[in-house]
Amino acid sequence: MRETSEETIARVVGAYDLGRKLRDLRLRKKIALADLGRHTGLSASMLSQLETGKLIPTLPTLARIAMVFDVGLEHFFSTRRRKPRFAVVRREERIRFPERPDAPRPSYSFECLAFAAQEKKFEAYLADFPPQDGTHSVLHQHEGAEFVYVVEGTLVIRFDDEDHFLHAGDGVYFDGAAPHGYRGSGRQPARALVVTAPPRQ
Repeated sequence: MRETSEETIARVVGAYDLGRKLRDLRLRKKIALADLGRHTGLSASMLSQLETGKLIPTLPTLARIAMVFDVGLEHFFSTRRRKPRFAVVRREERIRFPERPDAPRPSYSFECLAFAAQEKKFEAYLADFPPQDGTHSVLHQHEGAEFVYVVEGTLVIRFDDEDHFLHAGDGVYFDGAAPHGYRGSGRQPARALVVTAPPRQ
């Protein structure tokens, strides 16, 4: 029996196993379906159906999810590594995300600078920190190292129970496994380049 066009599309797309790749990314980043839904504008129910293969994502939907996870679309469609790696991200292509999707007054927002690259050795972000007097974002921690370079303004980094004031041109490297947090200081917002790298194998 000849398959319908819908069955052909489902078979071709199914070969890429998009749902499994999406679920693996979400679990690796330790993001709940509800949180991913708030970042992408999709319902948790729809995301669940995408992960189980009951729905086929449109390209705009997949692109939005890819940007949240800081990967390129090729992550979902390529089956082999391509060398050499070279991925350009245009300024107008980036999307700004808050510190947390449910934060009423996020202490920073960020843009992924290299979401188009696959199998990256590090992750790079451009972050903006509004002024906040005497308050901090919730302390967080992650595996690997972090480097912060202040582009403009004054940024306060809470590390080892101490506030460290960084000004434009200052940089700091630290162990991301230790609890740390950030806040902008002064009258003007602060902007910084943030680079994180996983632990060495």
